[in-house]
Amino acid sequence: MPSEDAHQIKVHLDALLKERGMTLAQLAELVGVTVVNLSVLKNDRAKAIRFSTLSAICRELDCQPGDLLGFEG
Repeated sequence: MPSEDAHQIKVHLDALLKERGMTLAQLAELVGVTVVNLSVLKNDRAKAIRFSTLSAICRELDCQPGDLLGFEG
């Protein structure tokens, strides 16, 4: 059984940003969060994400939550 700190959710933010020709800093400004917070998410170090942040990211990247997040079990 995985430890409580481990999770199997992978974030595909890097790929989505590349596809859209957008930087992390540009997305952070559009979404209204810090680059540091998005970097934590992008590097799979986040333990949680607010639905409001997820909604804003999906709005700005024109994607669905399933495009951004994947389960790798």
